Amino acid sequence: MERIEIGDIFTLIDENDVEQEIEALGKLDVEGVEYIAAGIVDDIERETEEDIDIFFFKVEEDGQLTDIETDEEFEKVSAAFEKSVMG
Repeated sequence: MERIEIGDIFTLIDENDVEQEIEALGKLDVEGVEYIAAGIVDDIERETEEDIDIFFFKVEEDGQLTDIETDEEFEKVSAAFEKSVMG
């Protein structure tokens, strides 16, 4: 799989077998592991005051994206992303 860059749009199939277009919003490295922050394109394109849901994926060495498997890992990545965005 090609490396995903910020702004890239790709398709994932959700738990209901529905295709969702996802946009890469950011990349970050947490303790030597690369992660992608992403959001659903339809949510991003809606110009509202509402927050959008952000998902995090671990980037494997071969470029494949995998789900974060533990709450602890998610909290660590989420905090690092928030810190990088907020400065």
